This record gives sequence, structure tokens and C-alpha cells, in this order.
Amino acid sequence: MPDVRRVIVLGSTGSIGTQTLEVIAHLNALHERGRWSTRYDVVGLAAGSNTDLLAAQAARFGVQRTCHVQRQPSDSPARGGTLTVTPVGCEAEELVRSTECDIVVAAISGMAGLAATLAAVELGRTVALANKETLVAAGALVTGAARRCGARLLPVDSEHSGLWQCLGIAAPPPLSIGPEVAHVTLTASGGPFRTWPASKMATATVADALKHPTWSMGRKVTIDSATLMNKALEVIEAHWLFGLGADRIRVLIHPQSIVHASVHFADGSSVSQMGAPDMRTPIQLALTWPRRAAGCAAVLNPSTTLEFEEPDTERFPALGLAYRALADGGAAGATLNAANEVAVDAFLSGRVPFTRIAELVRFAMDNTAPRPADSLSEILAADHAARRLVREKL
Repeated sequence: MPDVRRVIVLGSTGSIGTQTLEVIAHLNALHERGRWSTRYDVVGLAAGSNTDLLAAQAARFGVQRTCHVQRQPSDSPARGGTLTVTPVGCEAEELVRSTECDIVVAAISGMAGLAATLAAVELGRTVALANKETLVAAGALVTGAARRCGARLLPVDSEHSGLWQCLGIAAPPPLSIGPEVAHVTLTASGGPFRTWPASKMATATVADALKHPTWSMGRKVTIDSATLMNKALEVIEAHWLFGLGADRIRVLIHPQSIVHASVHFADGSSVSQMGAPDMRTPIQLALTWPRRAAGCAAVLNPSTTLEFEEPDTERFPALGLAYRALADGGAAGATLNAANEVAVDAFLSGRVPFTRIAELVRFAMDNTAPRPADSLSEILAADHAARRLVREKL
């Protein structure tokens, strides 16, 4: 019998989703030529508003099961003055629960991907995790379910894939790294405003913020990279994937985006993972794990000059908010993430200046009482409360 892996791609029309399908087409071409033993069957696709592309993807890969994802949570008042919190992405969750598969690629941006990703974990699926907000908002819930149900969380973010590769990839996350690792480093390009003074950043336009110097990503992730909020979210994600305390997770600015992550061991030695800034490499590793196949991504130029510098947390205060969320615990990650989603949307729509994004996230964290994060309903309630708070502030 041929080795077949059945794949659901959540967020198939976004940046990660489209690149995932590129990688699957590449691997299947290798399979047809006898150069790779596994064939990948796409059995489900979920996307947002780009229905034309979704239909084209379904036709190309022969996919029978597709769905559209609700993008925003409901905040309509119910009877008695209470608030109804509608789970976001319930369509994608139903797709996951009703479709037999081996791998779920979780690439729906934001909280819209949480319910479906959690469903995949509870079913014991292998999850190629590209939705960092899932662990930021519900890290304890998701990793606890993964350990209980035997699910694997294979990182697709280049930095977390890099950490995993430095550790050997023999065991899949979630992990609990022991004292043999002193600390780890995640790198950040610094975004388009790395050298801009604060006064100039205050007048940055949406077009300025979307000019990422090294990566090609979706609009929301690109804005997060410009504020360094993307790295803030990745700090929290690393905490849950690798069982690391905040004191063992560090960030360095690395404009070339060649070194994605480093592991620094207790004996003083370090191991770094390097590669061209091309998301198809970590996507492919998650799909082929525990093996490696010939790649379709860009190849690293080994003569590239590498630069590193400490992040400027005064100009980029978002990074410090991640460490605060880890210290606060509970639903603080859900609050941070929800406030950021609303603030980024406000910037993209021209309602607030660029530097207001982190200010609005801090405002939400300052004005939110501690909440538990032991269930999906509690996390959704925290998410809803933060969104409402920021919208009222706006």
C-alpha cells in the first residue's frame, strides 16, 4: 500500500495556506517521479472571503469538503443585558471534526482558528501549527489537550521550527526542555521601521508598514512584524511549545532573516538554525516529519553578511507586553491578542496612527481584571471583553 497522508488546510487562501499547497504539489511531483515515498491527499480546505481562489484550489486538488470561516466574534447583547460570545471559526471546527485526516495545517489568522485547531488536537491529529494566536490565547488549554490526546504540534513559524531543529526534531512539541538548555533566542528582522526614529514612526502610513524588508506575508502579520508584536506573540508561543519560562526566551534583531533561532546550552555552546527567508521550508518539514525531502524553497546564500542587535523596547514596546502576559498568566495572552487584532484593524482602516497599536494593547491589559483560561468559553469571554474595551476606547 502507498504511504498516503490526508491533509486539511485551514486558511488555504492566505499566505501560509497557498504556500502549503505549493509544497504539497511539489512533494506529490517528487512522489510521481519516485523520489519521495509519500503522497499527500488534500481532503479539506477552509478559507475566509476569497471564494474564487478557494474554488480553484478545490478543483486543482480534487477536494470535496470546503468551508468559509466566520471572521469576527459576535458581541451582540442577549436578554438580561448579558453578552453572547459566539465561537469564531465554528465552520472550520465542523470540517475538522467530520473529516478523517492525518495532518491539519492550522493557518487561519487570529482567533478565528482557535476552535478548529483545538478540535484537531482533541482528536489526536498531527497539527502543523502556523496560527500562533492559538497558543497565545489558549496555550495551557491546547498543550494540555495535546498531551492528553497524543496530538503533535509541529511548528510552522520559522523561528519555532528553527528551535525545534536545533533540538533535533526527534520528539514533537509540546516539550518540556530541561536544564541542559540555558536559554533560546528568537530572531526578528526588525521590520520596515528598524532604523526609524520614534517621531517618524508616529507618521508611518499603512503602505510604509506593509513594506517588509525580507518576508512576504499577509497584511495582519506584516503589521505585527512592523510593531514587533509578531515577535511578542512568538515569545509566548515558544513558552508553550517548549516549556520555557520567560527568563529563558530572548529576542535579537537580525535584519537578514537568515538565522531563525538559536539554542544556548548550559555548557556554553550554541546551535543555530539558518535558512533563506522562505516559509516553504518550515511548512515542508512539518508535512514530511520525521524525514526530509528535496525542497522547493529558496536556497541559502552562505556568503551573506549577518548582523545582530538588541531590540529597542522603547520604540517597540509590544515586545515587553509579551513578557508581561506570561507573568500575569491566566487569560492575559487572550487579552493581548484580542486587543492587538482590533488595534491593527483600526490602523489598517486609517483610524489610528501606527504607534497607537501597542498603546491600545497596553490599555486593554491595564484595564482588564485577571481571568482564568481553563476552558474555551473562558478564553472566548476574555477575548470578547478585550475587543469591546478597545472598541469603546476607539
